[in-house]
Amino acid sequence: FQSLNPESFHTPLTTVQQEQIQQLSSKRLERMPVQYVLGEWDFQDLTLKMRPPVFIPRPETEDLVSLVVEEESQKHGKNSGLCFPDRAPHPVILEVGCGSGAIALGLLSKLPQSRVIAVDKEKAAVDLTRENAHRLQLQDRIHIIQHEVSYGSAKQLLLWGPVDFIVSNPPYVFHEDMASLDAEILRYEDLDALDGGDDGMRVIKTILALAPSLLKDSGSVFLEVDPRHPAMVENWLQAHPNLSLVLHAVHKDFCGK
Repeated sequence: FQSLNPESFHTPLTTVQQEQIQQLSSKRLERMPVQYVLGEWDFQDLTLKMRPPVFIPRPETEDLVSLVVEEESQKHGKNSGLCFPDRAPHPVILEVGCGSGAIALGLLSKLPQSRVIAVDKEKAAVDLTRENAHRLQLQDRIHIIQHEVSYGSAKQLLLWGPVDFIVSNPPYVFHEDMASLDAEILRYEDLDALDGGDDGMRVIKTILALAPSLLKDSGSVFLEVDPRHPAMVENWLQAHPNLSLVLHAVHKDFCGK
């Protein structure tokens, strides 16, 4: 979809165009999210295909990608006076719950030496991530797996050895808050991609419990969570000292949450 050329403002619509507008309008009147109506949406510099019920990436998730890119840049020599092109970093990134592939593909486009393992339990999400990867010609640096991440998942996820980053926008809505979500979400999106259980931490806990067996010694976990979660995560980590994980930083998104 592109903006109209000013010269087209006064050009009458054809019958086919009128029918297309009617079809799109009818879908929107049925509260279908505009991303699904259009069939595509922008995430950072990428245009991604969208279709129900695969989770729609939110604008604030772009901040998550930027934070990973920033840490990778700081970690590997942009601040040092030495540059060895033959030793360029090749980070391996694991994304849990890839949905449309927005985070994984955003990272691949920003970090040209990176490789990503993208995991989702839903076939619709895996298929859409694969389609978007091919559209963006990023398919050679991503391995996409249909798999429900659990406490015994480490072996399936270590395809390229220990990873530098685990990144996820997991289901983190408190179950009691699900009913208050917008009708567009409740009617069309995959609710399993949103519902984090009673405390919103069902998948978060699994990711953190797996992290020590997946990460390199210098590795990091980046999660998008509810504003109530940082304190809960810190308490949970303190109750599980065997994981040797520390909450290093909390960043607010552009909405201040």
